[in-house]
Amino acid sequence: MHAPEPIPPFPAGPSCPLPVTPREAVGLAHGGGGEETDSLVRDLFFRAFGPPEPVADDAAPVGDGRWLATTDGHAVSPLFFPGGDLGTLAVFGTVNDLAVSGARAEALTASFFLGEGLPMETLRRLVSSMARAAEAAGVRIVAGDTKVVPAAAGGAAETCYIATSGFGRLVFPHQLSPDRMRAGDEILLTGDVGRHAMTVLAARNGLAFAPPLASDCADLSPAFRALLAAGVEVHCARDVTRGGLAGVLAELAESARLSVAVEEAAVPVAPAVRKAADVLGMDPFDLACEGRAVVVVRAGEGEKALEALRAVPVSAGAVEIGTVAAGEGARLKTALGTERFLRRPSGELLPRIC
Repeated sequence: MHAPEPIPPFPAGPSCPLPVTPREAVGLAHGGGGEETDSLVRDLFFRAFGPPEPVADDAAPVGDGRWLATTDGHAVSPLFFPGGDLGTLAVFGTVNDLAVSGARAEALTASFFLGEGLPMETLRRLVSSMARAAEAAGVRIVAGDTKVVPAAAGGAAETCYIATSGFGRLVFPHQLSPDRMRAGDEILLTGDVGRHAMTVLAARNGLAFAPPLASDCADLSPAFRALLAAGVEVHCARDVTRGGLAGVLAELAESARLSVAVEEAAVPVAPAVRKAADVLGMDPFDLACEGRAVVVVRAGEGEKALEALRAVPVSAGAVEIGTVAAGEGARLKTALGTERFLRRPSGELLPRIC
């Protein structure tokens, strides 16, 4: 009779084939707009720079409170993509942060970080795009700075980063912020989601989809001027950028300490984006836009708000997607009738769009 063979020991612990960012080091996920970005902002920057109770709004009041200021950084690759480029993105991204806060952009500043070897013709194209975008948005670029970064071995052939700051005058009766949201408020979306992120991904990797994709990069100011002119009581708004629609709704629910209930079937997704997302295993709710906003209006004001938004090209596809209620968390009612929570994306987000 043979003695039983010894049972092999259990492994010391699970292994992960994906790279894990050390806790005390900055990783790419910290710039993705998800949980890691939120932790970085709250645990480091807010503690160092924020007031006793900092608010994660897209712009901050300065002076007498009737002026708002914001700042943004832009590092998209490739520099040019269907529907936009880095220069256009830098202007509209900053103008939009002011618009969704209830302000009219008056002035921008721009800092350029130029990679050694960047072709002058490329830089001229980007600067021309910025000038056209600023003129279209009715805002002036009044100050700036330039730094040249030495070329790194094996680095990108065309490196250009742009940091912009924006200053605007508050035109709504109050700053649009989650702390003004109330149960019963109606949630609107100004158009289809996911086109910018999917367009950048396709351009970066040489992918082709039918019909062709183009970014939704646009100035949102006309949509908010229309809401103001119509006398709509807007409580809160956010442009849908990093983290996608899921990230925005989760952030609003958390900041307002309320529940956000959204119908999946009500959220428009372009056929090409949905097809590409299915092929690549991505969720359109996680994909960034650069010309779309979530708008929260007082209960009963939804139809008036939609009429105003649909009269403006940038928000012609506006729809109502849900409501605010008591409770907590962002909930999505799926096409199958089930319900799931929407959360901020976590980890390294693909594609990186800024």
